[in-house]
Amino acid sequence: MKSIWIALALGLATLGAQAQTATPKVDERQAKQEKRIDQGVASGELTGREARRLEKEQAAVDRMEDKAKADGKVTRKERRRLDAAQDAASHDIARKKHNARDRKP
Repeated sequence: MKSIWIALALGLATLGAQAQTATPKVDERQAKQEKRIDQGVASGELTGREARRLEKEQAAVDRMEDKAKADGKVTRKERRRLDAAQDAASHDIARKKHNARDRKP
């Protein structure tokens, strides 16, 4: 019986740790932004160079997220920084998709 309680306690502790490092909104937004970049390439709204730069920006946000999760807890400050980085990336995607440069057919 004692081993059941220990296993239950460990399971709850693990669940609590995962809840502190989970960033589903960040992951969902990253996926949407990457989809926007892919759509821009497919439609010709983004040049290859623009797409590469936007992908690098997305990779930087991914690294920020990994760094925030490294200590086992994503703090409010880290979440705000991730949100600001994603806001900037989203703005850059929109700006690049709607500028005068198009991929040549």
